[in-house]
Amino acid sequence: MTEDELVAFALGLPEAAEASHFGTRDFRVRGKIFLALPSREFGVIKLTPDQQRLTLETAAGTVTAVPGGWGLRGWTRVHFLEAGDDVVRHLVRRAWTNVAPKALREKEP
Repeated sequence: MTEDELVAFALGLPEAAEASHFGTRDFRVRGKIFLALPSREFGVIKLTPDQQRLTLETAAGTVTAVPGGWGLRGWTRVHFLEAGDDVVRHLVRRAWTNVAPKALREKEP
């Protein structure tokens, strides 16, 4: 998946908006970050620690935990250029779900 495709997908999620956090491009839903693009090689998504553990097992080679404390909280790097489009879409949607309010998640098909 290209960066442009990733951005288009992220912005296509309900109420997703692009913003910036300390100069890093990010994507939010109602002010909460679900995806950041600190590099042209990977994005960073917000997973729970349990979701991260499962993802590291099932998508090895295309995802890595963010180093340090953020990674312990579930923040995960997705190497979107190498990962399959379906994997990237699934993970970004999961990250969106993790921060979106319940009422908004219930509207999602």
